[in-house]
Amino acid sequence: MSDTRSYTKTRTLVECALLIAMAAILEMVSKLIGLELPFGGTITLASMLPIVMISYRHGLKWGFLSGFAYSLIQMLLGVKVVSAMFLPGDDQMIFWQAICVCILDYVLAYTVLGIGGIFRNKLKPTAAILCGILLALLLRYLIHIVSGAIFYGAWAEWFFTQDGFYSIGAKILEKFSGTGLAVIYSIFYNGLYMIPEIIITSIVGVIISRFPEITGEKKVH
Repeated sequence: MSDTRSYTKTRTLVECALLIAMAAILEMVSKLIGLELPFGGTITLASMLPIVMISYRHGLKWGFLSGFAYSLIQMLLGVKVVSAMFLPGDDQMIFWQAICVCILDYVLAYTVLGIGGIFRNKLKPTAAILCGILLALLLRYLIHIVSGAIFYGAWAEWFFTQDGFYSIGAKILEKFSGTGLAVIYSIFYNGLYMIPEIIITSIVGVIISRFPEITGEKKVH
């Protein structure tokens, strides 16, 4: 019995490692083909889906652990951005602010993807995966909004005066200022990559939900 449990745990660990690696590869490929925004954030080829599927196949515990591991990989992939917050230069932050950004935009934002399997056995597979994707990625979006509003809100006025945003930006600047403007800016900017990310991941998630071999559901004969 102990050998069986050990084998099952090892098999799950290997599968989680492979899916985390797949998520990282999808992220890197997305950046290589030019889906990265100039001020941070990437529209990826459903790179969050493997983490959601870990949670769906193996439960929330494995999902959150995998999400946390992936957050560390994300910091390594974004080492230039992360290091710029700590090193002298235009992007340098106060130390505690840089730590908070790392916690919010990396650790929490990616660990929360582990909630994606919460609807398994509560809904039909397609609905469970889709709802899990929506919940997980919306929570990630919310975390980025909070972080952006607090730590990058000072860029709001400049952002809305740039080419491509001026027409809508002028209307926003007329109606909002201070904290309200910072929140609108964060919703707007993070939405530029998170909304496409949610749509892409949802579509791919619905497609793979049709395959029991991927979802781990038992076939009905």
